Amino acid sequence: MKALHTVAFILLVVGGLNWLLVGVAGWDIGKLFGGMDALVSRVIYILVGLSAIMLVVTHKNDCRNCSGGSPTTMPR
Repeated sequence: MKALHTVAFILLVVGGLNWLLVGVAGWDIGKLFGGMDALVSRVIYILVGLSAIMLVVTHKNDCRNCSGGSPTTMPR
Protein backbone atom coordinates (compact mmCIF):
# COMPACT_ATOMS: atom_id res chain seq x y z
CA MET A 1 0.00 0.00 0.00
CA LYS A 2 2.94 2.33 0.65
CA ALA A 3 4.11 2.03 -2.96
CA LEU A 4 0.62 2.87 -4.23
CA HIS A 5 0.50 5.88 -1.89
CA THR A 6 3.91 7.05 -3.16
CA VAL A 7 2.91 6.74 -6.81
CA ALA A 8 -0.38 8.52 -6.16
CA PHE A 9 1.43 11.32 -4.32
CA ILE A 10 3.91 11.79 -7.18
CA LEU A 11 1.10 11.88 -9.74
CA LEU A 12 -0.76 14.41 -7.62
CA VAL A 13 2.32 16.63 -7.44
CA VAL A 14 2.77 16.37 -11.22
CA GLY A 15 -0.89 17.34 -11.69
CA GLY A 16 -0.54 20.27 -9.31
CA LEU A 17 2.56 21.53 -11.08
CA ASN A 18 0.76 21.18 -14.40
CA TRP A 19 -2.09 23.37 -13.14
CA LEU A 20 0.47 25.90 -11.88
CA LEU A 21 2.03 26.04 -15.35
CA VAL A 22 -1.41 26.42 -16.95
CA GLY A 23 -2.32 29.26 -14.58
CA VAL A 24 0.96 31.15 -14.72
CA ALA A 25 2.17 30.59 -18.27
CA GLY A 26 -0.77 29.06 -20.15
CA TRP A 27 1.40 26.00 -20.86
CA ASP A 28 0.00 22.47 -20.45
CA ILE A 29 2.23 19.43 -19.96
CA GLY A 30 -0.38 17.36 -21.81
CA LYS A 31 0.55 19.16 -25.03
CA LEU A 32 3.86 17.29 -24.97
CA PHE A 33 1.92 14.07 -25.48
CA GLY A 34 -0.26 15.29 -28.33
CA GLY A 35 -2.85 17.39 -26.53
CA MET A 36 -6.08 16.37 -24.83
CA ASP A 37 -7.19 14.19 -27.74
CA ALA A 38 -4.15 11.90 -27.47
CA LEU A 39 -4.66 8.64 -25.60
CA VAL A 40 -1.46 9.10 -23.58
CA SER A 41 -2.60 12.51 -22.30
CA ARG A 42 -6.02 11.20 -21.38
CA VAL A 43 -4.51 8.26 -19.49
CA ILE A 44 -2.18 10.61 -17.57
CA TYR A 45 -5.06 12.95 -16.67
CA ILE A 46 -7.18 9.98 -15.55
CA LEU A 47 -4.33 8.60 -13.41
CA VAL A 48 -3.78 12.00 -11.78
CA GLY A 49 -7.50 12.29 -11.03
CA LEU A 50 -7.71 8.76 -9.61
CA SER A 51 -4.63 9.49 -7.50
CA ALA A 52 -6.31 12.56 -6.04
CA ILE A 53 -9.43 10.56 -5.19
CA MET A 54 -7.37 7.77 -3.62
CA LEU A 55 -5.38 10.20 -1.47
CA VAL A 56 -8.53 12.01 -0.34
CA VAL A 57 -10.11 8.71 0.70
CA THR A 58 -7.01 7.24 2.41
CA HIS A 59 -5.49 10.45 3.78
CA LYS A 60 -6.62 10.05 7.38
CA ASN A 61 -5.16 6.54 7.61
CA ASP A 62 -1.85 7.54 5.99
CA CYS A 63 -1.25 10.86 7.76
CA ARG A 64 0.21 10.58 11.26
CA ASN A 65 -0.82 14.13 12.14
CA CYS A 66 -4.46 13.53 11.15
CA SER A 67 -4.76 10.11 12.79
CA GLY A 68 -3.41 11.27 16.15
CA GLY A 69 0.03 9.68 15.84
CA SER A 70 3.25 11.47 16.59
CA PRO A 71 4.09 14.21 14.11
CA THR A 72 6.96 13.56 11.77
CA THR A 73 10.04 15.72 11.97
CA MET A 74 12.31 16.73 9.15
CA PRO A 75 15.80 15.16 9.32
CA ARG A 76 18.70 17.58 9.59
